[in-house]
Amino acid sequence: MVRSADGPGEPGTGAGGDGQTGRVDSLSRRGLIAGALAGALGTAGCASGHAAPAPATPAPATPSTSASETASASGTAPAALPQFAPWQPSSNDIDPQVKLRAVRLIEALGSWPTGQRGLAAARGRVAALGLDPALAAQAGPLLPDAPAASLEVLEAQYGGILSDSASVLVVCRQWTRGPRGLVVPGGTTVDVRLSQARPRWTVTALHPARPGPAAGSLPTAAQRVLASSAITLPPAAEADVRSGNVHQSALEALLTLTGGYRMELSVVRSGHPLDVFGTDRPSDHPKGRAFDVWRIDGHQVVDPATPRSLVEGFMRAAAAAGSYNVGGPWPLGGGAPDQFFSDNTHHDHVHAGFDS
Repeated sequence: MVRSADGPGEPGTGAGGDGQTGRVDSLSRRGLIAGALAGALGTAGCASGHAAPAPATPAPATPSTSASETASASGTAPAALPQFAPWQPSSNDIDPQVKLRAVRLIEALGSWPTGQRGLAAARGRVAALGLDPALAAQAGPLLPDAPAASLEVLEAQYGGILSDSASVLVVCRQWTRGPRGLVVPGGTTVDVRLSQARPRWTVTALHPARPGPAAGSLPTAAQRVLASSAITLPPAAEADVRSGNVHQSALEALLTLTGGYRMELSVVRSGHPLDVFGTDRPSDHPKGRAFDVWRIDGHQVVDPATPRSLVEGFMRAAAAAGSYNVGGPWPLGGGAPDQFFSDNTHHDHVHAGFDS
């Protein structure tokens, strides 16, 4: 049975797809920027947004002092902000122009040279794309009060797509120039809403993620997920886990899957539409009972060169780990009734949802 996004018995939502060809390889959660960053990446700047109501605006995380920060503090030249090639879609993407429209806006909002800080400059960058400058006021954590910033889009996946509207979830890391020239890591996920227009789709709204503040203590499963070298979490997803608002069933499934796979997640709780796109049915994501995986064992789900057996095997493993609702590029047989589904929205990732 072919159905759609993040819940049982949902109608198809149209096209999806994604890729990363032709860009600098994305950093892992614990990756280092050569010559620029060393140490752990924090979650500074990965707050605010639409997908899951949070009890409070999260406080910025304090990144550990890196070698570049120490050099800056000691009076030597500040480290350069890392720079990245623009994100590009996959050749296998179903409608790359929709994703590109969303991504180019986030890249423009989240990167600026010295002298271009602030809302007024951001409005100008949005207008240069032929979009409504008022969208800059919805950028939230993408516009910190910093003299300069750079941004890398790790992934762009569909949160849903219909013939005349779409949700593109743009997952990014951001680096800003902080006090004394320090390079401060951060990032967020933005649910970019678009509508069909001529000659191309237009952006109608931005909903940055709101992970919520870090919990004072975390269950063992959450600690193990954060520590696992087999699970890569982007900033908003990592903050979701640190908030303590991810359900035990999803955490335990992730840990089970590490027995056979390395996973790069795109979305967990925040940064995802509240409802299954195009419906009034709540998504499992804002409840902390779902996660999306866009890369498995180093292979993008959307990449046509990725072995189908790898993705299908992962989908079945997610079902065996307790997911009642596994979505991906292809419909699968077997499992519990309606346990597997496929549609164009899930052409670029594997969704695993949990009902308890």
